[in-house]
Amino acid sequence: MSLFERLRDDNLDAWKSYTQHAFVKGLATGDLPEKAFRTYLKQDYLFLIHFSRAYALAVYKSPGLSDMRQALEGLKAIMDMEMDLHVELCASWGVSREQLETTPEASQTMAYTRFVLETGLRGDLLDLQVALAPCIIGYGEIARDNASATPKGPAAATYRRWLDEYASEPYQDVAVDFIRWMDKTSQIYMTEARFSALSVIFNQASRLEADFWQMGLED
Repeated sequence: MSLFERLRDDNLDAWKSYTQHAFVKGLATGDLPEKAFRTYLKQDYLFLIHFSRAYALAVYKSPGLSDMRQALEGLKAIMDMEMDLHVELCASWGVSREQLETTPEASQTMAYTRFVLETGLRGDLLDLQVALAPCIIGYGEIARDNASATPKGPAAATYRRWLDEYASEPYQDVAVDFIRWMDKTSQIYMTEARFSALSVIFNQASRLEADFWQMGLED
């Protein structure tokens, strides 16, 4: 069993509240209000800027060159794949890259991104990986679980485009590689006595992900 699987199984309620959130279900059916998705996209663009910083921190925290390369690949996936997707989807609503970059940060965005960065700053690479894991692995799981979904309504094509991006082979590879990278790092830093502290980090990050979905619904 991978470290991710252990962490997920130890926090199933928090994990399901995130991966099976009403926002996700509405995205898959097409019932999600477009305004909620636009709010999410704008805030997630800002979120990804901070996640890029977190991956840059992972380069610094890496114990070896191979880990540095792995962190760099993650950084490139965010800046070259995920952020471009957000720009593409927002452009269809007339929202420019410049407008995205000047959107005020919501409190949920600040809470989650600062949690990840603070966790990485005070801990080692494994702490940072566990804080990043719900986002990276969770998006892959959500898209995979909804790979055959057929959203209806005016935003159907946009929602399907989002799901297809994260269900794609390149992103699924990113998620699988991240699970393996965590396991490799755990061989250096992991002890059974430490698992409970890592589980707390994973739980907090999963709950912050659920809060991020909820932000879109409540805007």
